[in-house]
Amino acid sequence: MAPRDRPGALGASGRSSRVAGLDFDALSEQQVVARIIADCDDGRGGWVVTPNIDICRQLRRDPAARELISGASLVVADGMPLVWASRLRGDPLPERVAGASLIFTLSAAAAASGKSVYLLGGAPGVPAQAAGALALRYRGLLVAGVDAPPAGFDREPGEFAAVRKKLAEARPDIVFVGLGFPKQERVIAAFAADLPGAWFIGCGAAIPFAAGTLPRAPHWMQQLGLEWTYRLASEPRRLFRRYLVDDLPFALRLLITSAAARLWP
Repeated sequence: MAPRDRPGALGASGRSSRVAGLDFDALSEQQVVARIIADCDDGRGGWVVTPNIDICRQLRRDPAARELISGASLVVADGMPLVWASRLRGDPLPERVAGASLIFTLSAAAAASGKSVYLLGGAPGVPAQAAGALALRYRGLLVAGVDAPPAGFDREPGEFAAVRKKLAEARPDIVFVGLGFPKQERVIAAFAADLPGAWFIGCGAAIPFAAGTLPRAPHWMQQLGLEWTYRLASEPRRLFRRYLVDDLPFALRLLITSAAARLWP
């Protein structure tokens, strides 16, 4: 895995943009996919982390999690407020790159190039359902395996070792890890050494999205930065505090300070 071992580490675009205290690679989704497939062709592995507003907010208060994601090969923005903030600062990111989108575009590229994928995370049966849907959608997609580990498996040495062994034996080229932040990042950091030629994608809710068990907002809402309102309406009890009490004030402050930084450098 290629470490992101310095501030402003550069992706394929040769440029990074600092937003909310993080250095994001200024890459389009197409460039991210091309980078991963090219590295797989050359036997080089890596790790993609996709921070959104909620993750950026958590990182401000959690130095250990911040140190954890510093090991990622690519850091891309999963959230339109982050893209807007970069534009307000005059150092724009090209677009939002979401794990929920990468599971589709990267699976399409994997099918076209003969690369295999592995789905790790989700409720029992959901990764297999997602794998079936992706294989049906992208003819020729090689699914090396799926796993829906039980809740708390990462705190049980025996269960953790079993999940790790199953993945290592499958030897996939691309691993979608949908366990939520920061668990999925801790799991990736632990498992990556077993598969030095594989790429790991921290993808949040992408696996149930691909399975169709969790509906995703229409494309126009995604483009306008309104996907959070769709998810809030779908899961109000779970997401009310996170989105409206914690994340919305953080996003507004970020946009205001980003605009101020450009006007009064």
